[in-house]
Amino acid sequence: VICRSLANSSYGIKRKSPLQNLHLVSRSIRHPYYPSSKLQRPPLRISIQLFSSLNRLPLHKTKLLNVKYGYPFHRNFWLARLASRLLKLRYLVLGSAVGGGYTAKKTYDQWKDMMPDLDEYKWIVPDFIWELDEHIDFEKLIKALPDADDLAKLLPDFDKIGESFTSLKGFFSPGSPGETAFRATDQGYDNDKQYKKGLLGELILLQQQIQQHEEEARRAAGQYNMGSSQQKRKVSDKEKVDQLQEELLRTQLKYQRMLERLEKENKELRKLVLQRDDKGIHQRKLKKSLIDMYSEVLDILSDYDASYNTQDHLPRVVVVGDQSAGKTSVLEMIAQARIFPRGSGEMMTRSPVKVTLSEGPHHVALFKDSSREFDLTKEEDLAALRNEIEIRMRNSVKEGCTVSTETISLSVKGPGLQRMVLVDLPGVISTVTSGMAPDTKETIFSISKAYMQNPNAIILCIQDGSVDAERSIVTDLVSQMDPQGKRTIFVLTKVDLAEKNVASPSRIQQIIEGKLFPMKALGYFAVVTGKGNSSESIESIKEYEEEFFQNSKLLKTCMLKAHQVTTKNLSLAVSDCFWKMVRESVEQQADAFKATRFNLETEWKNNYPRLRELDRNELFEKAKNEILDEVISLTQVTPKHWEEILQKTLWERVSTHVIENIYLPAAQTMNSGTFNTTVDIKLKQWTDKQLPNKAVEVAWETLQEEFSRFMTEQKGKEHDDIFDKLKQAVKEESIKRHKWNERAEDSLRVIQHNALEDRSISDKQQWDAAIHFMEETLQSRLKDTESVIEDMVGPDWKKRWLYWIGRTKEQNIRNETKNELEKLIKCNEEHAAYLANDEVTTVRKNLEARGIAVDPCLIKDTWHQIYRRYFLKTALNHCNLCRRGFYYYQRHFVDSELECNDIVLFWRIQRMLAITANTLRQQLTNTEVRRLEKNVKEVLEDFAEDNEKKLKLLTGKRVQLAEDLSK
Repeated sequence: VICRSLANSSYGIKRKSPLQNLHLVSRSIRHPYYPSSKLQRPPLRISIQLFSSLNRLPLHKTKLLNVKYGYPFHRNFWLARLASRLLKLRYLVLGSAVGGGYTAKKTYDQWKDMMPDLDEYKWIVPDFIWELDEHIDFEKLIKALPDADDLAKLLPDFDKIGESFTSLKGFFSPGSPGETAFRATDQGYDNDKQYKKGLLGELILLQQQIQQHEEEARRAAGQYNMGSSQQKRKVSDKEKVDQLQEELLRTQLKYQRMLERLEKENKELRKLVLQRDDKGIHQRKLKKSLIDMYSEVLDILSDYDASYNTQDHLPRVVVVGDQSAGKTSVLEMIAQARIFPRGSGEMMTRSPVKVTLSEGPHHVALFKDSSREFDLTKEEDLAALRNEIEIRMRNSVKEGCTVSTETISLSVKGPGLQRMVLVDLPGVISTVTSGMAPDTKETIFSISKAYMQNPNAIILCIQDGSVDAERSIVTDLVSQMDPQGKRTIFVLTKVDLAEKNVASPSRIQQIIEGKLFPMKALGYFAVVTGKGNSSESIESIKEYEEEFFQNSKLLKTCMLKAHQVTTKNLSLAVSDCFWKMVRESVEQQADAFKATRFNLETEWKNNYPRLRELDRNELFEKAKNEILDEVISLTQVTPKHWEEILQKTLWERVSTHVIENIYLPAAQTMNSGTFNTTVDIKLKQWTDKQLPNKAVEVAWETLQEEFSRFMTEQKGKEHDDIFDKLKQAVKEESIKRHKWNERAEDSLRVIQHNALEDRSISDKQQWDAAIHFMEETLQSRLKDTESVIEDMVGPDWKKRWLYWIGRTKEQNIRNETKNELEKLIKCNEEHAAYLANDEVTTVRKNLEARGIAVDPCLIKDTWHQIYRRYFLKTALNHCNLCRRGFYYYQRHFVDSELECNDIVLFWRIQRMLAITANTLRQQLTNTEVRRLEKNVKEVLEDFAEDNEKKLKLLTGKRVQLAEDLSK
């Protein structure tokens, strides 16, 4: 019985889902076995409660097991009890597994919902990270990496390192042989260091010895002069003086050789460094040298001076001297190249030449406005450079002048050159010779003074030592410009000739010591610039100069000091003085410019607070863009607008000819056939000769008017009237350059001829449009005729009474004539257009009968206007009648009252105007507008290169203030 009850699921577990997740209907049918009322348990009913691991689900009790009375429990059914327990255990395990899985899944879903959505932040990680697995095969990479065993083999053996370190420590222990060897090596290094220090120390020691020998030589010479009373002592003193001088000379030569050796080594090293930098010029951007930047500043300030008439205060070395004194040769020695034109006694320097010297790996020269480099190591390039300088000098000289104030800028680079900026000026002359302009002397003086009056200019005064010092002009000029000598360096040239020619060598000593001239200077130098041969090289001149001073009595007798001779020492001294002055003046001048700029900026902010500081070039670029935008606007004009303007303008131009020469003469004919024949002939003549040309003129004028409208149209607040003059000039120049296509008239003639030959009006709408066109034309002509008649006869009675206006005598005569002619027309409404002679006589006699004398010409003139008014009124009445004539025209009925040939004529004219306007519009939009745009661009490009044009067209206080700020 118990087994049967177990089989019938008496112990089955029925689990229900949470009721809140079920539909309302499902709640009512979910548990049919559980009534809503409470169950009354029998007293012997056993309650079995099952527990679940699903914490979130409600636990339910199983059905109660009813135990019937009368059947006692049998204890010998252990197998059944075991089966019951095993069955219970299975359900427990199964329920726990299902419930645990469900709980884990729900917990995972809740945790996942709590996490933020990271898809929105994928942009933080670069795209190539996501694509790495596409481009890199990580499996191959892992396979290619060595194993851990291989990596372990690459590590050092720390045991062996420890053993080596122990042995090394024992080797350098006190008293070991390693310590002795190390000390010996260290001592050798100190000796080498002392040797390197000793070379420079020996130079300093030699310099001190030279100074001591010079002082001893001076003292010995003084003792020799003072001890002339004793002959023996004099002889011994003289021998002592000679001995000291020889020792001094040997020391000087030794010092000079060691100095040259160091300079040569330094020069080679610097050349190697510069060449290495030059080779890497494409790999890295080299900075400009300080002297190059300084030279550019001087060039900019020279333009600044030309515009503002102010003088910059930045240093430069100004080379002045008498003509043929050797100043150009001195400059060539400093530049280490024969770069200037040469001439024997002739003036070669005709304009200032600014030479910027700087270091470089190669010895080259180039002009400021040219990219060509002249290799100064090649004689061909040197000759080309001298020729180019001479050509530039001659081109800068104006007609009728000998010298020019225009500066030629030249840069020279090379190894070992001293960095400085020199200006070579024309030589000062005392007399104007034949072939020179009369004001040459004064012009040279003014150029020299202009450069020397700069308080920061270093004056390099060149004096010819081979001529008498009293003949020099330049020393007086320099004394005027720098009376204290604070920025003057005096150079005596041609000392070799002076030593030969001057009777008293002490005169040269007086010049070098500054005792002969009243002029003062920072330093005095004596140089030799060659033997006077123009084909000498710089190296040969250097060798000659060194050889001369080594053997010169001027040095042996201590008349000249060693640091006062040779161009090399001169170059070093000038460079030191130049850069010292640059350091002192650049910052001061920069502060002055900053102050000027601050004042200009303040003025700009007060006058133009909402505008940018655009100088003339920037304003031109802005205007250029506006003009190009306005030209492009021509292409945006609609075809309808083009055709309306062209049709209206063309009719205004040809309407008089159509009315006076075609319509009125044809309307005087008697029948329609003659009318049509006359019209066809006159239209053909008009088309062949005048109409195409008139149409092209109208199209060209229309294009100009539209272009002018776009150019001059103000754009509200954005309009800037500062561009008006420029736009007007561009417009006029572009129109002047534009030429219409010559083939346009021929093609237009054929189109117009075909349009005028067509007489077939297809519908009533075109018929009504032709009538409306004719009425407008005739009414306009009638209004003009009425105005002419009113001017002829004077005001009518209403205006005379209202405005108190009277008629003149001539107007009264014309009024009476008009009345007589109107009577004539009333009598004969089909009167011809012209008066016969007898009719003129009749009118004149009728007027004379009333006491009015009239000239026959006045009668004919009045008749022309009276008949014209009558004809136009008749034609307008005929237009109204022809409104219902399209049916007869279409059916080709012949009705004398409704012959509307004039309507057909005006329809032909109107159709020709529409077709012509369409053709011209196509030519305008497809060809002429593009050609005009091209002309505008060319004009703007030409104006951009013409500074005078920009200066003339962009003017005003605002432009000038912006220019000042820019500079």
